[in-house]
Amino acid sequence: MQTAERSSGHDPSEQVIYNRCLYAYIAASEMVKGDIIELGSGEGYGLQMLAPLAKSYMAVDKFETETLGHNNVEFRQQMLPSLIGIEDNSYDFAVTFQVIEHIKDDNTFISEIHRVLKPGGTLLITTPNRPMSLTRNPWHIREYTGAELAELAGKYFRKVEVKGIFGSPVVLEYHEKNKASVHRITRFDIFKLQYRLPRWILQIPYDIMNRLNRRRLLKGNKETVNKVSLADFFLRDTTENCFDLFVVARK
Repeated sequence: MQTAERSSGHDPSEQVIYNRCLYAYIAASEMVKGDIIELGSGEGYGLQMLAPLAKSYMAVDKFETETLGHNNVEFRQQMLPSLIGIEDNSYDFAVTFQVIEHIKDDNTFISEIHRVLKPGGTLLITTPNRPMSLTRNPWHIREYTGAELAELAGKYFRKVEVKGIFGSPVVLEYHEKNKASVHRITRFDIFKLQYRLPRWILQIPYDIMNRLNRRRLLKGNKETVNKVSLADFFLRDTTENCFDLFVVARK
């Protein structure tokens, strides 16, 4: 089942979140080379950026990913966290962006990535920074702080560096308007049901409200939304007010 968790560049209301997700691949493109595996390849827009930099590229996702005829790309459709059929010490880089928050057994996920990386190989992870979340996202098993994700990765990797993806003033302006809009919706949840009900009950209502909210924000703030581009995001050492955590872990 596809959800609003999969951001698309075809929907104008997704402009801000789409560029935020795409920026992670821009940052990764300055680091990756050799044999690359992407876990959670989604629609494949990141693959289009990174595959030309790779000797070989393995894309793994539970849904079909568009590879657009790259000769060095192999697609494998399977569920994470296990990487069944993928040999030990096979890849120079593993890329997994906006995925780990959906994985129930995150320890197995990280240990499996460590297994398939070559000695000296590098894992790149992005995931939402919990202190910046506006409400509970029922599609996420959990969200992390920088310290929590560093501790998890540090169980398996010898060196872990936590950076953050930040936004320009126009992105922060959009974030504040989004925050106010979400508050107008959630203020009616006086019993805090969003935190008490099982995730599966909340997922579809959240998905619908999320899409409606983004489209309402676009309608009322078209100039702000249309201003946002990849140039409005940047990577630096993490703090509590980054939008996403960006972890670089070396085997």
